[in-house]
Amino acid sequence: MPAQNPRITTVVNREVATWLRRKSKSEGTSVSTLVREILTRQLAEEEERYWAAEGEERLGSFDPETAVSHRDAWR
Repeated sequence: MPAQNPRITTVVNREVATWLRRKSKSEGTSVSTLVREILTRQLAEEEERYWAAEGEERLGSFDPETAVSHRDAWR
């Protein structure tokens, strides 16, 4: 039966491998789960930075003189 989630294999140096094993043991989880959580957090942080930059760009081009008022938008 195939795995539900895609598998990714990577190679790390001894220092990183030791840190991952020690951290996963202290957290009572597998190295795989720990790496998945780290990658998921990194993705969330990247998305947050992207949307923050998008918001800043849009805010810079906002012109209150030509904007539709809240009342007009919801009429």
